[in-house]
Amino acid sequence: MALQVTSTNEEKVLITLNPVTAAGNPAGVENLDVVVVDGDATTEVVEANKSFYVISGSGGLSNITVTADGDLGAGVVTLTDTIEYFVTAATATSFGLTAGTPELK
Repeated sequence: MALQVTSTNEEKVLITLNPVTAAGNPAGVENLDVVVVDGDATTEVVEANKSFYVISGSGGLSNITVTADGDLGAGVVTLTDTIEYFVTAATATSFGLTAGTPELK
């Protein structure tokens, strides 16, 4: 099942990888690849093979595929997962009232 994330069009979300072995022990990966398959989100790798940001676009759904090599040696064990990233429009949070200069009536 894909990871589902929702944010506004003013936000970005840090995604962190926590790979484990079949027994649940921490494991490493290499060659992290993050691809926006469709949609207008963008991604920015923060720390190779550990984490990346998903940066919101104008709105709607973006499907993102994450792949990495689970074999730290010469072989390749491809791990793949997906993220469904839904972006909503930011909403007003304050009025931002200002007052003009007093005037004669």
